[in-house]
Amino acid sequence: MGFSLALILVGGLLFYALFEKIKLPGLLGMILLGILMRPFGFNLISKEILVISSDLRKIALIVILLRAGLSIERESLNQVGLPAVLLSVIPGLFEALTVMVLAMFFFDLSWIDGGVLGFILAAVSPAVIVPKMITLIERKKGAKHSVPTLILAGASIDDVVAITFFTSFVTLAIGSHVNFAISLAMIPLSVIIGLAIGGITGILLIVFFKRYHIRDTKKVMILLGVALLFSTFEDTFPSIPFASLLAIMAIGFVLLEKYPVLASRLSLKFNKVWVFAQLLLFVLIGAEVNIHVVFQAGWVGFIIILVGLIARSCGVWLSLLPSKLTYKEKLFTMISYWPKATVQAAIGAIPLSLNLPYGELFLAIAVLAIIVSAPLGAIAIDISTERLLDD
Repeated sequence: MGFSLALILVGGLLFYALFEKIKLPGLLGMILLGILMRPFGFNLISKEILVISSDLRKIALIVILLRAGLSIERESLNQVGLPAVLLSVIPGLFEALTVMVLAMFFFDLSWIDGGVLGFILAAVSPAVIVPKMITLIERKKGAKHSVPTLILAGASIDDVVAITFFTSFVTLAIGSHVNFAISLAMIPLSVIIGLAIGGITGILLIVFFKRYHIRDTKKVMILLGVALLFSTFEDTFPSIPFASLLAIMAIGFVLLEKYPVLASRLSLKFNKVWVFAQLLLFVLIGAEVNIHVVFQAGWVGFIIILVGLIARSCGVWLSLLPSKLTYKEKLFTMISYWPKATVQAAIGAIPLSLNLPYGELFLAIAVLAIIVSAPLGAIAIDISTERLLDD
């Protein structure tokens, strides 16, 4: 296990630097390293790390979300308004329904099985998008219309919507009854409860930090601990409407709003933690990619993913019609909604684990989606930032 960790840390830094040197996103290098290290590559990752891989990735994701919350200002959040709400629902539904229809046509699936695949692919990747948007916020790129904040807000709820529908379709696929009206009502309810609990927790933490003077490093540990409790609670009680991702971001938002001096210091601390966390996150995401499984999806799987992304882009454009964004800013938002990795790595294998008839096919297409959209999206975001966003 120690040798594997050493390879992840040292190798991840080397691959990151190499890819940055050749003008490609560093995360691609880390994902490639994970692919090479996994059991289907050179088998350099110990079984112990693979067992706790999902937990390590969750911790890294929490670091990103806390950083995001500590970067979002009230003025920027107020500015995004309705478009952020539309972005959280419409693009994902466009993509999921398109994938569902195509899967029914090409693979002769039922609408239920098509829906399972559709919502596996429908979620964007916070692991790819959030750190890039935080960097743009810090650089004041697209600040006039708060474009990075808009993308952050929409993408966070997008995952909640996709996972909720995915759970409903999986329930139908295994033969259980599900009420879609209740599932729809759970989405706004989980968002509201998540934001409320996160906000209240943020206020309580401020009171605690003002009363008890402790080092900022310990405050970071407390925040991580609370965030892990939120995430664990959602995983343990999935029937309870609670969006832990939003609750975690809300903690950071409240800290920035009510205690900006501390928020600024903690943000610097989390920036340092992120240097380590991103190595674990992207290398272990790469380790989830089984190249042998990808070939099972074939060209049909690639076409389904590509057409799904086109449908998602149309949904993004439609969602931005009420906004004041320029043509270039709308195009940048469309591109920023391409990457997939985190959610697909987490739920892509669930149908197979439940012995659903098309479980292997769904996993193959989920893995292919990571390989296609994460690099494509990351590169496109980096290239389009300077061309499409104003300082």
